[in-house]
This record gives sequence, structure tokens and C-alpha cells, in this order.
Amino acid sequence: MKDKSQFTNWISCDDIQLDLATAVHESVHMLTEERDAYPLINGGNVKRPHETANFFPPKLIAGQMAKNFNDPLFIQTYLKPGSASSADDFMYLLDELNAYSHDLNSASKLTSVHTNDSQVDHRDGLAAMMAFVAGYAAEARKNHPGTWQGLNAPKTAKVVQTLWKQAEKTMAASCGIPNFGTNDRAYLGYVCNKKNASALGEILGRSPSCPTRCLGTTTASAQ
Repeated sequence: MKDKSQFTNWISCDDIQLDLATAVHESVHMLTEERDAYPLINGGNVKRPHETANFFPPKLIAGQMAKNFNDPLFIQTYLKPGSASSADDFMYLLDELNAYSHDLNSASKLTSVHTNDSQVDHRDGLAAMMAFVAGYAAEARKNHPGTWQGLNAPKTAKVVQTLWKQAEKTMAASCGIPNFGTNDRAYLGYVCNKKNASALGEILGRSPSCPTRCLGTTTASAQ
């Protein structure tokens, strides 16, 4: 990353686990822009699919997602019109999926430096992005044939497959950590519903895996 201050500016002594995870998240966005590619957790990059500029904007699923989830934070931040780039272009929604995968991966490895015993929501971001990607695929298959065809084109499908597999692995690895989510179970429950995930499954060439351990009462959210 060219400007290292984009990482260090996020770090304080208040909550080193949260600070470092956030710094990693924001750095992933910076690296993605610099490389025009999504950096992966285990190394390497996946080129961004600019073809998504012709897809329907993710903001069109904001209303449907609001009906499914009582947590407005991620919908307002990433899907509402006029919010983030992810509301206008699926390529940037994939950027958030990747950044939150890095975010949760970092937070999971930093549990030993968590400064108190309070409930944290490190799982929520990735869980929300996984639900949004699944919801986007479902809407595309139902109402947007051009986008649906584009999502299943080999190049774009490969990007989705790679980032989704990384997200699945990261989420599953976090399931044994208690008090690590607030609304995560609602989002993951949506993804684990076969009806909701069937369109995404066509793009993946398989059914999305369900992180069942994260849906348990002791390791997932407190709600």
C-alpha cells in the first residue's frame, strides 16, 4: 500500500482488536483500488469485474433486505441510494464482501488482545454482506435477465466463487468464538435458507455452505 498512514491512522490504544481489524478492512479497500483487484487473505489477487457496471444497481434490493432484517445499519450504509459505491455497482458490493472477510479474519486472530468481556459484532459485517450478495443474485435471476446472464458469465462467476469461498471459510472459522456477533444469526439464517441461496448456488455451481455452528446460541449472537 502506497500510503501506510491509511493503516496506522486507525490504530489507537482503546480497543486494539477493533482498531487493527478496521485498519485491515480499510487497507483492503485501498489496495483494491491501487491494484484494480481484490487482495485475498491467503495471498494473490482477483481482478475486479468491471462488467458489473452494466448490471442492475444493488440499491434496488434495499427495500427487500429491509423487510428481512431489523438491523438498518448495513442496509443504510451499503445499499441505500446515495450511500456507498456498493449501492450503485455490484463490483463494490464484492469489494465490501472481501474487506469484511479480511476484517473478520483479523479480528478472529486477535481475540487474545480483546480488552474487555463485552459483546462485539465482528461477525455482523461479513454476515450482512453474504446476505446482500445472496439477495442480489436472487433478484437478478427473478427480474433482471441481463444481469443474471452476466453473473453467470465465466469471468464474473469465477470472481464471485473465489470471494464467496473465502467468506465461507472465514465465517466458519469464527464460529467457535463466543459473543462475536450481534445480528449475525439473522443474516446467516437468510443465507442458510435454501430458497434465498438457490440463485447464488447456480453461480457457485454448488449450494452455499451453512455455518451451522454460528447459528448456535452460545457461539453466535446474543439475540
